[in-house]
Amino acid sequence: MMRLSLTVSVVAAALGLALAAGIAPAADAGGGFALKDNPGKWLDILQGGRIVGRYMYAYDKSSPQQLTFTYKPFLHIFDAEGKEPITNGPNPTYPAGKSIGYPHHRGIFIGWNKMTFEGKSYDRWHMKGGEQVHQKFTQEKAGPDSATFTSLVFWNDAAGKPFVEEERTIVFLARPAPALALVDFESRLKAPRGDVMLDGDPEHAGVHYRPHNDVKSSETVYVFPKEGANAHKDTDYPWVGETYSLNGKKYSVVEMNHPENPKDTRYSAYRNYGRFGAFFKKEIKSGQTLTVRYRFLIAAGEMPAVETIQKCWDEFAGVKTPTATPKTSVIRAEGGGAPKPAAPAAKSPAKETPAKAPAAK
Repeated sequence: MMRLSLTVSVVAAALGLALAAGIAPAADAGGGFALKDNPGKWLDILQGGRIVGRYMYAYDKSSPQQLTFTYKPFLHIFDAEGKEPITNGPNPTYPAGKSIGYPHHRGIFIGWNKMTFEGKSYDRWHMKGGEQVHQKFTQEKAGPDSATFTSLVFWNDAAGKPFVEEERTIVFLARPAPALALVDFESRLKAPRGDVMLDGDPEHAGVHYRPHNDVKSSETVYVFPKEGANAHKDTDYPWVGETYSLNGKKYSVVEMNHPENPKDTRYSAYRNYGRFGAFFKKEIKSGQTLTVRYRFLIAAGEMPAVETIQKCWDEFAGVKTPTATPKTSVIRAEGGGAPKPAAPAAKSPAKETPAKAPAAK
């Protein structure tokens, strides 16, 4: 695989960064918010009458197939028309029987594949021997500037008893035009019955975003807020971005890491099918709660300007003094056989170095 590292000035040329530098919501960015529940199945988030997100929370054990479809709640993000998700996972309009690569990857989701509780190991990424089960909504509100809901989710063992109780709060904010959505994701993870260890690896644990199954994998590109970035080794990026192609259109996503989240966070951000996200290891002591926060900026088209991303992160992180705009690296995704070199972004040659592809998927 080939790696292309560029300074911020070249990033703008390479990606055609299109959004304005300011993050302030535009007056025509979409109108007020509303929540519409399809009881027991999903909760739609609407802005200006258009579906911008869909929280899938059904739990159905009536058949092995239905259990697979519903073994974890997750959040879909919708296209500009509010018609179809641009994220992966079950949805009422998805063709029945169509094959999905890595079907446990679903929209914006959370999990760890190596969790330890009372000396036993639990996989709440692939959902082996137990599920994440939505219990109820403890908060639902919507208004002109935002929509908020909190889902109480039990992470159950094989006997159906929760060893983690999660309060998952999702907030849709007025977005900076022409972005599709600005989403804050907060998870409060409580260990009610004993110590719980969150463990795994960057490819199979953490808080992740998974684009739709039908992405054009050869066009997936990642952006990092560091010159000479190496996602396989670097830790604690404030944010990472991805641009992917779906049905002839481009979409860009930035996942922002709150500074109060656990340290030594690594981003898995190199897969050509687009699944990427933040991973950390942490023990939750019995009776205690771990809170983690992330922000997702989702745009139609090319990646937002780096100044826009950094200002959005500053606001999310509560930074009073604006941070400097970082230099960046743009790196072609790994995987999918022999890679095609990234197109030159400027007349001067860019330095290319091999990118190491991990074995795990």
